Amino acid sequence: TIDNNSLQVSIFTPASAVIGHYTLKTEISRDQGPGVTYPLGNFILLFNPWSREDDVYLPSETLLQEYVMSDYGFVYKGQENSITSRPWNYGQFEEDILDICFEILNKSLYFLKNPSKDHSQRSDVVYVCRVVSAMINSNDDSGVLQGNWGEDYSQGISPLEWNGSVAILRQWSARGGQPVKYGQCWVFAAVMCTVMRCLGVPSRVVSNFHSAHNTDGNLTIDTYYDRTAEMLPTQKPDKIWNFHVWNECWMNRKDLPPGYNGWQVLDPTPQQTSSGLFCCGPASVKAIKEGDVHLPYDTPFVYAQVNADEVIWLFEGGQVQEILAHNTSYIGKAISTKMVGSDERLDITSSYKYPEGSSEERSVFIKASRKLLEPRRDSSSLLDLLGSEGFKDKPVQLQLHLARAPMWGQDLLLTLHVQRVPDRAHSQDPIGLMVRFCAQALLHGGSTREPFWKHAVRLSMDFEKELQWPLLLPYNNYKNKLTDEKLIHVSGIAEVEETGRFILVLKDFSLEPPHLSIEVFERAEVGKALTIHITLTNTLMVALNNCTMILEGSGLINGQLTKDLGTLMAGHTIQIQLELYPIKAGPHQLQVLISSSEVKEIKGYKDIFIAAAPVS
Repeated sequence: TIDNNSLQVSIFTPASAVIGHYTLKTEISRDQGPGVTYPLGNFILLFNPWSREDDVYLPSETLLQEYVMSDYGFVYKGQENSITSRPWNYGQFEEDILDICFEILNKSLYFLKNPSKDHSQRSDVVYVCRVVSAMINSNDDSGVLQGNWGEDYSQGISPLEWNGSVAILRQWSARGGQPVKYGQCWVFAAVMCTVMRCLGVPSRVVSNFHSAHNTDGNLTIDTYYDRTAEMLPTQKPDKIWNFHVWNECWMNRKDLPPGYNGWQVLDPTPQQTSSGLFCCGPASVKAIKEGDVHLPYDTPFVYAQVNADEVIWLFEGGQVQEILAHNTSYIGKAISTKMVGSDERLDITSSYKYPEGSSEERSVFIKASRKLLEPRRDSSSLLDLLGSEGFKDKPVQLQLHLARAPMWGQDLLLTLHVQRVPDRAHSQDPIGLMVRFCAQALLHGGSTREPFWKHAVRLSMDFEKELQWPLLLPYNNYKNKLTDEKLIHVSGIAEVEETGRFILVLKDFSLEPPHLSIEVFERAEVGKALTIHITLTNTLMVALNNCTMILEGSGLINGQLTKDLGTLMAGHTIQIQLELYPIKAGPHQLQVLISSSEVKEIKGYKDIFIAAAPVS
């Protein structure tokens, strides 16, 4: 439209345009004379999930607000039966984060090898997702994060001590692409969520409990115990993570047959290579549920993460003796993400697989197994060779329960629940059991440290009798034995004296840290001082030394605030008051981390709605 001396022009970018930086110019020419070009400005083009033509189109404003516009969320960790939510600051709208996202693309091996080809493919969300998945880890390139699954974080920051993505991305950029130390799965996934939301791709963080890492593609993970109930190390690279975290991104899959659009798994944690680089996905969640493991990308690997079987062996004298358990439903439990518009957890297991034990679930497993194992000459597993009868017809059922909440720094009380199973002969004779127990520190990757507690008890079970046997695990036994994540693996093996057969019972749990509370008693407003009240009580039997507090929250704080708190004696309470000056209006979240030499991860959060500053 033309109005006096002004010209208003509307520009419509095609959905096929590549994302990135553009310069807008206008050329004005008169009659036959040479034209004059004027620069009008620069703009950045992103994927547009509001546009019906775009491959990331998401037809719900509620979902767009959650999966693109929300700059905070939660990562779910812990154990299947005691899931903990950890706040995370995505911060995709923070100053300079968008520039860093394109810096990530420009440092990828794809770009360095062939810049023009890489640029031309940046209209393809599948391509961009694979590039970002490879670049979040540093295994092949100048990626953002260096993984560390050991226990020495002295050269960097423990993965437990990050509150959000912003500090990680800024450090990576400021140091010229040097990988930030250190990340584990939830850090990789949360940073990728920031990058994808920043680029306009709907994204969420997903946690899978008892997640299989199946390297040989046989859909079976083997674990080993001796008769003292000690979990033994294995030479095989296969493992079962107590939990694993990845991303889902929303997109159309024009490279797949119809029916596989929607959520796609992307996993930036470096577990195995895909097309020569450490990346994973996008794998259609629908394809995983239906066992269509022949579809790209990396669908067999993700399928195994949620569907593999666990076979547990008794190992003695350098060889396997018998099968203690064959678990078809242990792996892939409580698959979780943040609920839309809420701080609650949403269980999305049903989007990955049919109900465990259902006819649909078993038929999908058989379908996937045939596709994965048919090309293999060694498709007959050790399980097929030895048979799987050893764990059937148990005369008693064993369960381990926590008698009270497991607090770090306190004695732990468990109960062994024993119930006799009626046999076919309806024998009235008592059954003698020799039960040996073992407790070990559980590592995030599923393996264990040396035992720190062993115990044995002889029990006699009458016909149809139930028994509750208390077990005390003293604090002094585990106080210097656990990793920073405070995970414990308790196992028991009962030997049936009449038959010489063995029965296994297991219990994994994480110890609860002291509780942190955050209170705000006044209305929050942009630019106006807001008082935050933070309280921490040390419920442990020992002091917390070298306590440090880190606060973060997009819209509330520019970057991070750090405060040394010194030593917090056992049983004492510390109260902290500080003032913030909110920056942006709208819903925001304050994340608080208190870390000490004894406990690395005491986290809390507070949702705060910030009102706009009044117009003067």
